[in-house]
Amino acid sequence: MTISLRRQAVSVELRGVTKVYEGNDTAAVDAVDLTIDESEFVVLLGPSGCGKTTLLRTIAGLEKPTAGELLIGGNVVNGLPPRARKVAMVFQSYALYPHKTVLANIVFPLKAEKIAPDERRRKATWAAELLGIAHLFDRKPRHLSGGERQRVALARALVREPSVFLLDEPLSNLDAKLRAAARDDLKEFQAELGTTTIYVTHDQVEAMGMGDRIAVMYAGRLRQVGRPRDVYSDPADTFVATFLGSPPMNLIEREDVIVGFRPESALPATSVGVGRDQITVPLKVHRIEYLSGDRHLHGIVGGLGPPTRVIVRLPATEEAPIEADETYDMALPASALRFFDVDTGERTTARPLRV
Repeated sequence: MTISLRRQAVSVELRGVTKVYEGNDTAAVDAVDLTIDESEFVVLLGPSGCGKTTLLRTIAGLEKPTAGELLIGGNVVNGLPPRARKVAMVFQSYALYPHKTVLANIVFPLKAEKIAPDERRRKATWAAELLGIAHLFDRKPRHLSGGERQRVALARALVREPSVFLLDEPLSNLDAKLRAAARDDLKEFQAELGTTTIYVTHDQVEAMGMGDRIAVMYAGRLRQVGRPRDVYSDPADTFVATFLGSPPMNLIEREDVIVGFRPESALPATSVGVGRDQITVPLKVHRIEYLSGDRHLHGIVGGLGPPTRVIVRLPATEEAPIEADETYDMALPASALRFFDVDTGERTTARPLRV
């Protein structure tokens, strides 16, 4: 049986979408404008309580927006119930029925739509074979691993032939090793099908590794939307700068501007020398951490503003001897510096006259 989802992929557009819960003064989702192209994989990234799950549920039709328009495939769907929107949502808990077999869980939405038994079986078999779980049809969820339960939830969503996949932290219940493998599988699966996908997570590793674009949210608002590398390298404000990255971007507040640089941007001056596009700043090292083959230098940097605590990350291949309680000159490319407004925290292109 051949079912093509790629041709059914559609765009999703949010125009000023706002959600205010009754009794609350603050909007859970605040005037969000976002366009997601056909077959695109977009990640909604942000801390707990930022509004990303509320936004996903609003797209699904599980929440009614207080204001704004939601379009799927170019059509306004504000008044449509979830079933009529041709979307499928996979929840963090997977929401499998524990007393039903894998097969019964997968075909449940088709049964609710009164699809004929033979057709239900054909679609379930196709989805299960695609996800490598056809051999689990007779098992109950309690006999499955976390990764297998996740695949069952995906198969149940897939048989509905959705135009849009909505995934709410689907990997958060897996251990670290399974999560890494599941990221690869899920991204490969989505690329093969071409289904427009919106994925919610608070995990920046998932966002950076999976998203065609990342939409960073905080306090109900979109702070920045862009390709992973662009969002990381050129954050729109100090929130994005410090939320993305491990360690996060170093920020040094002066009277006229906030200066930022990523921990990996600075290298010992003795290793790289000082060129025309580089500046040299002193780093007083207080503590050294060895993490995943990197050295994290915790210390105080001067020369960019008031002495400020920072973290410098050196690659494992960097052989310069570094000791705690010593001061070292660090070479920092001028192109690596980012500048933010002191009052708003927003990125500014206005460089200070003197660094």
